[in-house]
Amino acid sequence: MLFITMSLTLRLYISLIIVIGSALLKQNAWPMLSVYGVLALIWASILRARLPKLAALLGTELLFLSFLALPLGWQRASFLLVRSLICLLAMNSFLLTLPPHSFGIALKSLPLPSAFKQSLLLAGQYMEILLSEVERMQRGAQLRGMNGTAGWLRYASASMIGALYVRSLDRAERVYAAMIARGYTGEMPVNSELRPKEIYIVILMSIIALSLTIASWL
Repeated sequence: MLFITMSLTLRLYISLIIVIGSALLKQNAWPMLSVYGVLALIWASILRARLPKLAALLGTELLFLSFLALPLGWQRASFLLVRSLICLLAMNSFLLTLPPHSFGIALKSLPLPSAFKQSLLLAGQYMEILLSEVERMQRGAQLRGMNGTAGWLRYASASMIGALYVRSLDRAERVYAAMIARGYTGEMPVNSELRPKEIYIVILMSIIALSLTIASWL
């Protein structure tokens, strides 16, 4: 019931508070990081993100991050990877539970320059297109008898990267042209302000995050 009544703006703000707060923690502040980890897990359960898809996405992202973090040394790398996991858990839970084409509605409420918000909106639209093209190519590979992880990886390494870029870019241009034809001028024609009760929730979460982050540096 809570998930249904929460606005997109509130969900975005809470996700950003968890991400920014944990990102600003002092290195090796494990007690505070564990609190953020609990908050991120609770937040993911409230949003009801699909566990298989969330786990697959987190695994792929952490695999890439591990190549960047491990050369820094095991002690520093472990903290960075756990902190990255918490940030990714919070944001991926938000992104995976967004209704289709609603990223711009949530984005409108952020106090950012209009040009920056437009760039984020178009990037979000492109990511939706990219994911849908990946799913279509996966189905095509399965219909060609390339079942299982090994078959899909062989197909991906042979032809996916170039074809995916061309197909997704072409579709993104058509989507943008359709947005312009429907009157898109860089602003979403919707109201995305926080309700009074939601403002109190954002203030409470901000106080908790600020207290944890400051405590890590004391």
